[in-house]
Amino acid sequence: MNKPYIICHMMSSVDGRIDCVMTEQLKGVEDYYETLAKLDADTTVSGKRTAELEMALSGKYVSKNLEIYGKEGFSKKVDAKGYEVVVDSKGELLWEKENGDEKPLLIITSEQVTKEYLNYLDEQNISWIVCGKNTTDLVKASKILYEEFHVERMAVVGGAVINGAFLKAGLLDEVSILIGAGIDGRKGMPGVFDGFDIDQPVISLSLKDVETFKSGAVWIRYKTVE
Repeated sequence: MNKPYIICHMMSSVDGRIDCVMTEQLKGVEDYYETLAKLDADTTVSGKRTAELEMALSGKYVSKNLEIYGKEGFSKKVDAKGYEVVVDSKGELLWEKENGDEKPLLIITSEQVTKEYLNYLDEQNISWIVCGKNTTDLVKASKILYEEFHVERMAVVGGAVINGAFLKAGLLDEVSILIGAGIDGRKGMPGVFDGFDIDQPVISLSLKDVETFKSGAVWIRYKTVE
């Protein structure tokens, strides 16, 4: 299948939790972006929730005209070495107009997105991909990213649900976890992956590399097993 080489790269506590407020307190948090850079993945992917917390403007886009786009398509506003990709299935996040200072945004939605929201992205000079009838089709989106946007390597750096969706779709080539020297332990906090059925068997991995840091953090990289 034509797609980028896709790595899920996350920082977690020793007990596998990834809450952003918590990870910012871990010893080794300063090593996260160093390890991300070593992966040589100029394109990064986040889910709606992570983007809402870290990148998007406050508030929600509400379409006045509810006519949906209803088909697969894409709009490429710029050729770039890497993109900031956000999966927003219904098209609800608000964005500042792209100014070229950061990696260009690229929004992935389902066919349920409104034409009005896509027009809004066009006005902001933001690229977009539409694929999947009711929810985003990550397999098709990855193919479009590879063939039309020329993305060869990308890192999924979102929350448990988007990480799980890429894993469930069989799209991950590698799992990269930076374990910080600390324990969360709070009840109900998210782990690296989520969203599978209760009877899902264990997904096997093959160890690729282990590296330690002065902070006490440990970087573990696994290849997925086909």
